[in-house]
Amino acid sequence: MPYAASRTVLVVGATSGVGRATALLLAEQGARLVLLSRSPSTLADTAAECGARGAETCTVVADVADADQVDAAFAAAVARFGTVDAVVHSAATLAYGRFEDVPAEVFDAALATTLRGTANLARAALRQFRAQDGHGSLVVVGSLLGKIATPYMSSYAVPKWGVHALVRTLQIETRDTPGIRISLVSPGGVDTPVYDQAGSYLGRHGRPPPPVDSPERVARAIVATLERPQRDVSVGLLNPLVVTGFRLLPGLFDAIVTPLMRAGGLSRRSAPAGPGNVLSPSPSGEAVHGRWGRWARR
Repeated sequence: MPYAASRTVLVVGATSGVGRATALLLAEQGARLVLLSRSPSTLADTAAECGARGAETCTVVADVADADQVDAAFAAAVARFGTVDAVVHSAATLAYGRFEDVPAEVFDAALATTLRGTANLARAALRQFRAQDGHGSLVVVGSLLGKIATPYMSSYAVPKWGVHALVRTLQIETRDTPGIRISLVSPGGVDTPVYDQAGSYLGRHGRPPPPVDSPERVARAIVATLERPQRDVSVGLLNPLVVTGFRLLPGLFDAIVTPLMRAGGLSRRSAPAGPGNVLSPSPSGEAVHGRWGRWARR
């Protein structure tokens, strides 16, 4: 029997990319789902897709940067299903641009979603897990960018480094409660809409750096980690090589990362300066996949 069968799983960031792919996979495995997002319309779409796969669902419109809204989401989950067995957290926003060119308001909002949102979510999850006799699983979606640095992505890399530090801290602090299991899943480039939805102050959109994985592959890693928790699961063929280069050959890494980023991490499509979905959601662009299909993944 799949791990998720008859379990209640709260999926954060459920309307797009990895979060949506994970919700659909959990629905196929028979989970009861609590779906959380800022976008009411696409949240309803995701719930309908999960329902078509046989899942019982509950939707909550919430912004993870607001602790009260996160607490209300857990209360709604418990009111509907009585428990929260697992939580998958994938919400994040970013704006491309040199650090000095990204407006402070946009940079701070990206940090609030990605880092403060993770802290709010983890705090509420731990409170709920301890209230239900010390059991529950939390999987946080990190990033290769939580282990290295690249130009033009400070609004994403900075909070992801913080997310990785928070998860490792919580893994240590919960050792006294074996029933609480906390894991990190760290993808590299993934074919999701986040690159086109991101803000940009470069005049260009971002793109997933090759090799590009599908969101379904990351979703499978997440669900496998719910069943068999690990400290950190890497999803991406070249992730270990890139991290090793960053740590052991910093001078060489710094010399080549900017041209590599321009060649493989930025789209040729022009983009007007703006915050993208950092300050408010963009439901029309939310989907499982981006526009980086099989040709990019090859």
